Amino acid sequence: MGTRDDHRPLADRVEELLAGGGPLPIVEAGDPVLRRGTEPYDGQLGPALLERFVAALRLTMRAAPGVGLAAVQVGVALRIAVVEDPAPVPPEVREARGRVPLPFRVLVNPAYAPVGEARAAFFEGCLSVPGWQAVVARPAAVRLTGADEHGRPLDEVVTGWPARIVQHETDHLDGTLYLDRAEPRSLSSARAMAERWTRPVPHDAAAALGFELP
Repeated sequence: MGTRDDHRPLADRVEELLAGGGPLPIVEAGDPVLRRGTEPYDGQLGPALLERFVAALRLTMRAAPGVGLAAVQVGVALRIAVVEDPAPVPPEVREARGRVPLPFRVLVNPAYAPVGEARAAFFEGCLSVPGWQAVVARPAAVRLTGADEHGRPLDEVVTGWPARIVQHETDHLDGTLYLDRAEPRSLSSARAMAERWTRPVPHDAAAALGFELP
């Protein structure tokens, strides 16, 4: 859906995307749809179709598996994302990264702004950039605004790993990949991550690969 020009109504295109059932194909880096940004959601899908689309995003995110998925990652350029993180990590990882459970939720027209000056840097990956991770320094806390799938407003402060997830998915909706914000020298393959960089905080990677942490 993201690799071709299609001038049909968006609802028709989403219906076609959902017709196959099961997890949706995830668009990978290099597809222009990931760089064009998205349009605000303003009822383009209608309540019933929106519900089905959100369910498909949820299924696709869990099947991947991932902790977030933006609509644009399945080729739909609408400002919608889903997030969820059961945070099945050891206590030392939870403490170091602030990775606490994030219940499933839908973000409609989300935006974020830093709260305070604290920044945290950790390895980050993306379903649209499979097989690679890199260290990204992000605000440790953000103010999240927008709405949920029922139109109820969101305005809250999010911290720790949930704040990282919110920023990552919202960036997708602006045409930004995590690699745009990453420390280039930290880029590591999945194999290198498994063999070398498993500690909760990437101090060893910074020293060995030659980059600085905030």
